[in-house]
Amino acid sequence: MGSTALRALLMSKTLGQHHGLPTSIVITTTLAELEAGAGRALTAGGTLLPMSDVIQLASHAHNYLAIFDKDRTLALYHGKRIATPEQRLALLGRHRGCTRPGCTVPGYWTQVHHLEGWLAKRRTHIDELTLACGPDNRMVELRNYITRRNAHGDTEWIPPRHLDHRRPRTNCMHHPERPLKPEDDEPV
Repeated sequence: MGSTALRALLMSKTLGQHHGLPTSIVITTTLAELEAGAGRALTAGGTLLPMSDVIQLASHAHNYLAIFDKDRTLALYHGKRIATPEQRLALLGRHRGCTRPGCTVPGYWTQVHHLEGWLAKRRTHIDELTLACGPDNRMVELRNYITRRNAHGDTEWIPPRHLDHRRPRTNCMHHPERPLKPEDDEPV
């Protein structure tokens, strides 16, 4: 099969799934070879590909970046704005609902929200995501709210000072098992 036909088949989105994942090509290479645009990369099926083919395939793909230290996975990045199903499942497990303080919208009705706007970093990494209902997700940009992760892993919502001087705040509504801490109600 020629490279044009292979590319057309891969981009057709008609290949289905394999073991629950969309049919994909998993390619492993070193950063040095990728930056040089030379050398070869190895697919998960054991095929060696010239780096020029890897770069050409990647230009039309939904790319992920996995960073390893020997055999240990350190991070998994996604180059598209939309969170992966795996990232969404992890967020539902972590947050359970909208993270804006006082919001009671459950997780199934939320959207994935980038703590810093996606345009700032152009990546979708689990540590930079949280859940927000549609209105709260839009409110961040429209009303100049700031969202960030605190040292405890909770999402802090920081409204403009003219709207609320008791900032930042978190939402414990979806975590009834957590005891209330005095610092939850203290202004910062």
